[in-house]
Formats: sequence, C-alpha cells, structure tokens
Amino acid sequence: MRIAVLGATGQTGQQLVNQALQQGHTVTAVVRNPGKLTVTHEKLKVVEGDIFSTDSLTSHFKDQDAVMSCLGFSPSFYGVTGYTLSMRAALNAMREARVNRIITMTSWYTDPDSGSKASFAIRYLLLPMIRSVLTNMYEMENYLKKSEDINWTVARPPGLRNAPATDKEILTHEGYYVPDASGLPMRESITRGDVARFMLSLLDSNAWMKKAVAIITK
Repeated sequence: MRIAVLGATGQTGQQLVNQALQQGHTVTAVVRNPGKLTVTHEKLKVVEGDIFSTDSLTSHFKDQDAVMSCLGFSPSFYGVTGYTLSMRAALNAMREARVNRIITMTSWYTDPDSGSKASFAIRYLLLPMIRSVLTNMYEMENYLKKSEDINWTVARPPGLRNAPATDKEILTHEGYYVPDASGLPMRESITRGDVARFMLSLLDSNAWMKKAVAIITK
C-alpha cells in the first residue's frame, strides 16, 4: 500500500515508517527537515512539506492510498493549536488529492471529564500539566467526527515508552481509556512500536472506521 506519513521524524513516526517498510508498504515521509530522517530504503521517499499548508501537502498526497499521522506538539501555557491546524490542512489536501483514508493518534483522557477515575497522580499531577495538549487533541477528534467524507480512525494510547513493537495482544476500547475488570483505567503504558503496529494494522481493517479507540497491550 502507498502511504504518506506525517510526523515521520518523531519517535513514534520512526517506528511506523520502519515497520511500514518491513511490511512492504511504499512510504512517502513528509517532513520539515529531511535530514532528520536517516532511514534509507528503496520504497521510502522523503520529501519536505509544511504540515500547516494545504498546498504544500496536496502534491505529496497524490496517488497515496492513505495518510498516517504521528504528529505531536508540546504543552503550552498559551494553548496548543497544532493538532487542529495540521489536521485541517491535511484533510483539505486529501480532498484535493482524492485520498479519503487517514489514521492518526491522540491520547487517553482527551475528553476533559474522562480522567475522573484515573489515579491520583495522573488526575491531579499529569493531566493538568498536559491539558493544553489534550484539549487540542480533543478539538481535533471532534473536527474529524464532522468530516463525513473522510474515512478516519484515531488511536488513543496511554503513556508512551520509547521501545520497539512487542508481540503482546493489543486491547481496544471505544472510549477515552481502556478499563480493567472493575471499570478503572488500566495502569500501564505502551511502547511506541506497538502504537505503530496497531496503526498499521488498521490499513487492512474497517473495524474502527470513523471511530476513536483507546489501546493498551495486555
């Protein structure tokens, strides 16, 4: 399959690019600085693009089967807008290029009320620190839900570990976290490699089409 990848130089993006190539996909990595992606492969094309510009992205999306995004933006006291602005540009470019499949990632707890059952440390320490990011992720998710002409899927992982994919079973839940037997959020993280593994598995599945799904490894 031919896929365009946004955020390919990030830690999750690099895992996704490497796995995609191993699986035989043809990858176009759209990056701000091509020099940051050191991977070379006969099926990899690295191009310079502006993730906030429809015109910049359109030419790179032409003839692609899907777009995958691992973009991430840092918390900010002044608020975060990168997720919604980049998604707006990406969807407009997809429409111009006649591509209608996008797979992207956000996080657990994007809904501001979804962390009420989280542990004390997550609820009162972590979530307030990253709320600006989660808020904009939530806005992006709602923007996708209104895009009826686009076949989108959002993968929501919890804390990310900088490690490759494992062979563990990936548990899924259509919600803002994966609950344990008592209904409380499972207290685990997931490797970036496993997030990439799950996202790539969606290329051949309609199971989570036009849905957001929380994930964790068993």
